[in-house]
Amino acid sequence: MQIGLPDTAIIVAYIVGILALGCWAGLRRRAHDKADEYFLAGKTLRWPVIGLALFATNISTVHLVSLAEEGYTNGLAYGNFEWMAPFTLIALALFFAPFYIRSGVATLPDFLEKRYGRASRDWLAVLSIVSAIFIHIGFSLYAGATVLQGLFGIPKMWSIVLIAAITGLYTMVGGLMAVVLTESVQTIILLAGAVVLTAISLIKVGGWSGLTEQVDPVMFTVLRPAGDASGLPWYSVFLGYPIIGIWYWCTDQTIVQRVLGARDENHARTGALFAGFIKILPVFIFVLPGLICLALVRKGAIPALPLDAEGQPNAALTYSHMIGTLLPVGLRGVVAAALMAALMSTVSGALNSTATLFSYDLYKRWAPGTSERKLVRIGRIVTFVAMVLAVLWSPLCGRFPTVFQGINAAISYLAPPITVVFIAGVFWKRASSKASFVTLVTGSAVGFVVFLLDFTKILPAFKEAHASFAFLNFMVISFLLACLCGVVMIVLSLAFPDESTEARMALVWKSPLEPLREKGWPGLGNYKFLSALLALTMIVLYIVFR
Repeated sequence: MQIGLPDTAIIVAYIVGILALGCWAGLRRRAHDKADEYFLAGKTLRWPVIGLALFATNISTVHLVSLAEEGYTNGLAYGNFEWMAPFTLIALALFFAPFYIRSGVATLPDFLEKRYGRASRDWLAVLSIVSAIFIHIGFSLYAGATVLQGLFGIPKMWSIVLIAAITGLYTMVGGLMAVVLTESVQTIILLAGAVVLTAISLIKVGGWSGLTEQVDPVMFTVLRPAGDASGLPWYSVFLGYPIIGIWYWCTDQTIVQRVLGARDENHARTGALFAGFIKILPVFIFVLPGLICLALVRKGAIPALPLDAEGQPNAALTYSHMIGTLLPVGLRGVVAAALMAALMSTVSGALNSTATLFSYDLYKRWAPGTSERKLVRIGRIVTFVAMVLAVLWSPLCGRFPTVFQGINAAISYLAPPITVVFIAGVFWKRASSKASFVTLVTGSAVGFVVFLLDFTKILPAFKEAHASFAFLNFMVISFLLACLCGVVMIVLSLAFPDESTEARMALVWKSPLEPLREKGWPGLGNYKFLSALLALTMIVLYIVFR
């Protein structure tokens, strides 16, 4: 156990403070009993809050723990999941957010109903609830429990229950306003803690030159060749990430709900782009520390990592090991609080989106006359049930090689049909309702089968026995599933066309360049300028770290 009484006091004070802030945010005005206030913060969110909340919901303890683990094991290769995200956030700002705001939807399944029909809405609502509970919440709880076990010696199951109870309480009381306010505070704490740990560890290793002396140069590259030990060659990144990235950043209710709460299109677009700029940081403050830890161990500056059951260094403990060995008393508590901040942000955001989806897309359809006060009460009940289900599933997340690979594999098998349906919906006027529903059902069924094969170790064993199929990592499989879904979507849309209506055509771009003709804010805050600047920045980073 690395954490003493002073650090424990800091962590407890933080938890009490964030719990009080979340409850206050929901109780400070009577309007929180109105559904629009509870689920969408009254559509009053400005771009800084949207950007910080998007980042905070995305960055969970999964990232702090698993990216450090991947950095220790594979260098910067898995930083691709951070640096490809800005490109999909540009897509959100340019192509998707305007339609979401103009259509006035409360949920993304609601958008699908306006574009395609009721069947697609219902199917996506169920898929979104499942993904929020089992991906966003379940994996995050498991990663957080791993850290708390390493720092305090608390058994994982007790850690999972403790975190779930605290986060669930302020989310149930406060709704989206509580979520985004606590996320904004927690993002600042998270970034500050990560920057401090990175700076101290980099100084300890002897600066950048000291780091490069201890580590193979290939560990500093993000684009790896075929057959690389990381299991993430460059082609799989460019084939697979657009599929999972568009689903995650442009069509997933848990993430996009912050954009749906924007006061107007400009705030929605700028908030998404602001999040894109913040996403540059994780490679340097989450992945790089793992690489620094490897260098420090090789240099003998810190003790070696504890061994796992197979007698190998337990890379999953990289981040907590660095906290315990590098930081002084007091500062350990601050950085550990940052870990709690990351976990609680993601869990609270996913809980609120689950409640929104069930209340608006399922319950309100079954009982259309439901009052707003009752709808809020239903949302709170759903929040509790979702948390219980996530707690039960969370211990099983340890079956994957690493938590980060597990969560991205699950996303890779879920995302393809949803990505295809949304892309076709906003860019192709002939995309039809029947094609949308069949694509969602078919793609989900095939993806679920592949997930089971992976989860039960059948797929990994097959690839190990047949070397010619070794290239089929989860990113490539995601791309192939998207191709299958694309064929189904195109063929059925041509075979079973919809009658063109003005309402549907209002949700389709006449050309991909149409968003660039809209005005936006003047000056440096213009979304077109910010999009170009963000894209150029990312291209330069990829050239430097290729």
